[in-house]
Amino acid sequence: MAFDLENLTSDPNRLAPHYSRFRVSERLLLTGHSHQAWPDCAAKGQAQAWADAAEWVDDKWERAFSQADRVRAGYRRLLDDPTGKYSLAASTFELLVRLLSALDLRHQPKLVTTDSEFHSLRRLLTRLEEESIAVVRVAAHPVDDVGERLAAATDDNTAAVLTSTVFFNSAQIAGDLSAAAAACRRHGAALILDVYHQLNVVPMSLRRAQLEDAFVVGAGYKYCQLGEGNGFLRFPADCRLRPVATGWFAEFGELTHEHDPTKVLYHSGDDRFAGATYDPTSHYRAAEVFAFFREQQLHPELLRQVSQHQIGFLCSLFDGLDLDRQIITRDRQVPLKKLGGFLALQSPQAAHIWKALKDAGVTTDQRAEVLRLGPAPYLSDRQLREAMAILGQVVQGLSRA
Repeated sequence: MAFDLENLTSDPNRLAPHYSRFRVSERLLLTGHSHQAWPDCAAKGQAQAWADAAEWVDDKWERAFSQADRVRAGYRRLLDDPTGKYSLAASTFELLVRLLSALDLRHQPKLVTTDSEFHSLRRLLTRLEEESIAVVRVAAHPVDDVGERLAAATDDNTAAVLTSTVFFNSAQIAGDLSAAAAACRRHGAALILDVYHQLNVVPMSLRRAQLEDAFVVGAGYKYCQLGEGNGFLRFPADCRLRPVATGWFAEFGELTHEHDPTKVLYHSGDDRFAGATYDPTSHYRAAEVFAFFREQQLHPELLRQVSQHQIGFLCSLFDGLDLDRQIITRDRQVPLKKLGGFLALQSPQAAHIWKALKDAGVTTDQRAEVLRLGPAPYLSDRQLREAMAILGQVVQGLSRA
């Protein structure tokens, strides 16, 4: 059947039966921004990975690589990107390390980023800063002109500009990134976009945005429902960078009997930033999930419509509770259309509220003083209403304490 907003918000949610193993209709899973449930078909992919290993042993790799190609195709579709190349890895962190190791930091010893990047990149850049690489952090908020601030900080010494397209601590969509892209072109810097918090919940087209010369990192752990182990680095087709942190899979396509072992070669296709031997199970699982989304016509535009409804509904429910703003609040100045796939609530007691919600059967996600409520397309409006009522009870209990 074709899904629409009505049958993805009704009770019962018509999509929920496809997620029976995660029992999404029985639980209040508001972890959609951190870890969405997997559709039942994911188990088929994992079982096939085992079956291929048992049947083919070391000859399984041809089949595993075909699964990896299906994953690449899934990411290309989501990014509307017919020209890019895609290296895969267990995490975006691995791929960021390889990409940064390829930059000419001796002659361009400066990296430009924002003050709201996720911990993997934040920690990596802070460590590079300790090794005398200049790291310039511009304010991510207000987000409407963050691209202009990134552009203003970019000069001929800049090796790369690194920014999220949706910020993990606010759900706000980064604005005017075309300005950052133009500055990178002028100064010969790489533009590196982290789309992890946008992919498959806020539609994105590299082609229409004219960002086909950008590098893009992301993964399927969140809104793609692929589970762990499905990081990707998208890079331009004409990229000739030579990562220092490189694995032998990166020269698979270049190996010949006459290969000079003293020379480091790189794959001319997708594996330029590849690592080495890996567990392919995640790719089997991801390929099945991508196929499921296509079969069910769960395209990014529909998922955005559902997400915007759910976030707007949560905002309305939260405002209706009229809770003590000294305990918990939200930024009411940001319009709904500028939010990604979760609701960020600010509270100095976020960790305590997260724990109390979990004890009451509502699973959420918390980072520092931000409580993140992440709905998903398999949840009904009734479940969202029930979860928000429990949040109200928890916070009112704190007000009386």
